[in-house]
Amino acid sequence: MFSPLALTFFGISLFLATLGLLKRRRNLKHIRGPPTRSRLLGHDYDLNRQDEVGDLEFKWLREYGPTWRIQGLLGKDGLMTADPKALQHIFQKAGADYVKKTSQNHVGWLMAGPGIVWSQGEAHTRHRRIMSPAFSMARLRSFLPLFQRIGSKLSEKWKAELFHTNEIELSVGRWLSRATLDVIGYAAFDYEYGALDDADQSVLAKEYHGIFKDADFMLPKATMFFRATWDYLPFTILKLIKYVPANPFIRLRRLNDVFTSYGNQILREKRPDFDHEKSAKSKDIMSILIKANASSDAKTRLNDEELLAEMFTLTLAGHETTSVALTFLLYELARHPEYQTRLRRDVREAHARVNARGDADFTVEDLDGIPSLVNAIKETLRMHPNAALLPRVATKDDVIPLAYPIVTTTGEVVSEIPVSKGHVIVASFATYQRLPEVWGEDADVWNPDRFSRMDVGKQTNVGVFANLMSFSAGTNACIGWRFSVIEQQAFVAELISTFQFSLPEGTHGEKTGLQRAPSGVAMIPIIRGKPELGPGALLCISFSPSS
Repeated sequence: MFSPLALTFFGISLFLATLGLLKRRRNLKHIRGPPTRSRLLGHDYDLNRQDEVGDLEFKWLREYGPTWRIQGLLGKDGLMTADPKALQHIFQKAGADYVKKTSQNHVGWLMAGPGIVWSQGEAHTRHRRIMSPAFSMARLRSFLPLFQRIGSKLSEKWKAELFHTNEIELSVGRWLSRATLDVIGYAAFDYEYGALDDADQSVLAKEYHGIFKDADFMLPKATMFFRATWDYLPFTILKLIKYVPANPFIRLRRLNDVFTSYGNQILREKRPDFDHEKSAKSKDIMSILIKANASSDAKTRLNDEELLAEMFTLTLAGHETTSVALTFLLYELARHPEYQTRLRRDVREAHARVNARGDADFTVEDLDGIPSLVNAIKETLRMHPNAALLPRVATKDDVIPLAYPIVTTTGEVVSEIPVSKGHVIVASFATYQRLPEVWGEDADVWNPDRFSRMDVGKQTNVGVFANLMSFSAGTNACIGWRFSVIEQQAFVAELISTFQFSLPEGTHGEKTGLQRAPSGVAMIPIIRGKPELGPGALLCISFSPSS
């Protein structure tokens, strides 16, 4: 039940939302689109309630083409598109004219505060300019030994589990989440979270695990409506939402409280006046940001609230998204044992070459030189993007170009769509990454070898990695995408050399075992029928042949 405070918010939100809708121009009626089950919540409700990401979008793609009309709050018309030329226009060429939707973006503020993910316009440019040096290629190379060390530590934990048996059954997501949390602790803050060592005793690991699911998975209608009205509320009111005495706001506030205690301690220890000698030698991401803050130019500084927000953001985006990607990857390798065997052979052969030249560990170039490894990561990100969709709002009247023309309700074929200021365009990354015209006729099949035969140069330039939208695009593309890719390479190279992954009995069907669950804008792996366990995949693990 909602408290009186929550009901008051609800009433104000409804009034302001209705006023906003009365002012909205409607000029998308000629675009075909599916009916919705909820006149009140529109297709947001349908998408939130589908069993798996794509159950609806892929059906709509086949019926209407890559662009179609959808409905939002109280029947408000909008667009959903997977068209590469439209995505390029919205996220790159005219990116400044399409801003983040307030109701979606404020969830980021509730999770992390005023950091780089939440900020827009000049503030976002300032955040990105300050943070970019911390993600230079030279800096990322220096993190590879850390990735390898934590990957090896995870491997030792699983070896210990296998000490008295030939095979174990594990929810790999929880283990991977702990490992990537430890990685971000060292890389971002030179701080030991101890998530792998403390296991279930790590308070921070417990709070962060499954936060995307807890914030957005299967939301009640009342919560969805409440959130939809945020688009019409001023920020002074939005800031008070964190105090609503109901979930998921209680859950988010608890996470904030736990991390704030960690964050303030880390910030104190990072200040030059705390330990000047250690500060001068530190190479972690936060030390770089704090050094940048010594500048007298306000345009190159972050205030303490922003610094803490970046710490929240780095911890959340830097570990949970990577652990989810790795979970999906190990799951696909378990589903495709022949590819798993080939990948293991390629990794071992590459490691033999490394040893032959007198080195013990892979370099970034060595990892990049294993096509089956790189392609497996690309293909998994294609099939299972962390962000399945992202909404954007037009800030002025515009015309969106299409690579693939669509047929309107009158039978007219159009290759561009006029939109009005305020219209919401939902970019469906999951659908774009299933377009047969872009990825081939087998676009619905996990087939890493497609990347060895594709000529990405002939495609419409969209994403920052392999032309995928998994890390978004343009000025709002994930600043740490290379960090994540190298970390995935290091972890997979370690784990596939040592272990063999297979599916438990009875989980080999398309709708058994793993659920590609929608959770807000995200896609998360859930053990079917057990969402309370959080993101994960139940896999059988044994020692690999000749390991």
